[in-house]
Amino acid sequence: MPRVNDLSRSLTALDQDSTLIAVIEMGVKSWLVGALVPGIYRQPEKKLDPEAEGLLRQLRRWCDEAARAGRPVKRLCVAYEAGRDGFWLARWLRRQGIEAHVMHPTSIPVKRDHRRAKTDRLDVNLLMRAFLGWLRGETEHCSMVAIPTLAEEDAKRPSRERETLIGERTSIINRMKSTLVRFGIRGFKVTLRKAAEKLEALRTPEGVTLPPHTMSELKHDMERLRLVRAQIEAIETARLERLDQAPEAGPHAMIRLLARIMGVGIETADLLVNEALSRNLRDRRAVARYAGLTGSPDESGKRRREKGLARAGNGRVRRAMIQLAWRWLRFQEASELAQWYRRRTADGRGDTRKTLIVALARKLLIALWRLVTTGQFTHDLALHPAS
Repeated sequence: MPRVNDLSRSLTALDQDSTLIAVIEMGVKSWLVGALVPGIYRQPEKKLDPEAEGLLRQLRRWCDEAARAGRPVKRLCVAYEAGRDGFWLARWLRRQGIEAHVMHPTSIPVKRDHRRAKTDRLDVNLLMRAFLGWLRGETEHCSMVAIPTLAEEDAKRPSRERETLIGERTSIINRMKSTLVRFGIRGFKVTLRKAAEKLEALRTPEGVTLPPHTMSELKHDMERLRLVRAQIEAIETARLERLDQAPEAGPHAMIRLLARIMGVGIETADLLVNEALSRNLRDRRAVARYAGLTGSPDESGKRRREKGLARAGNGRVRRAMIQLAWRWLRFQEASELAQWYRRRTADGRGDTRKTLIVALARKLLIALWRLVTTGQFTHDLALHPAS
């Protein structure tokens, strides 16, 4: 039975005699557009400047050519690979009444030759073959990416910006520590609030102060660290204010529900909801697959082995769930999931614990998905009191 939200194939019958099919190989400086035009034997290709209005004009020209050939276009389908340009073009095309799709890059089969030719024109032909198979309703040709709304895409930015700032903070701290160690100074806490004031009093093992250029560099790094900390705090404060002002708006109810669980903080709840749990995922297998928490078996003849995690899904969700799985064992000791993990790791082997923590993360993600979508949680939970 076909599924309504199955993005692995089209559920609309394809009438190629009245459908204009176009694919776009998108680059920074130009776009190469290839098309199948009804009534036109040749398969035209056109290099355009990377702007939407020019693309629309070209599509209309091809529609006029089809009409002159006696095959008026009733359906116009456009597809391109997900990448740097994101989803803005697909949203814009849909507002113009054009059926637009975004193809998952890793779902498109490519040749495995050691030195295969690769050009924009060859890529356009490859995209066209995959898109045609998808439009015919055939599986295994390619998969489409769900196109988020502008609000859904924007909701991910605070969590992702905070993640970037955390990385910058760690980089600045490590750089300052390395600078001090180069002069034989260890144990100085560069993260202290008054660290900048104490720099002048630092002495190297030779009994001298830090050189002037090094002192300036450290002060500059401390100013950067202060700015990054302020930005992280501003993001966290703004998120709490949004949740307080509209507790039931959009995904806020999901975030507040998850944050009540012991071991799940606001940051983890916000990331999981906006990156994964608020998506229209089909079933539990789709949830685990989206997070990249499924296996990658390698079977050929008598050989049977597991190559580990597929890692084809959302890396942020995967990392967050593995971290949450470890916290779950601490804050939810009495839960059925924690007891399941301990029973199977009773032998104490390190590789068993590492393998099963991934299995625990997968089970936990599916359980949280069921909680926010149906309100049911099949395992015991320790909750914070409702505020």
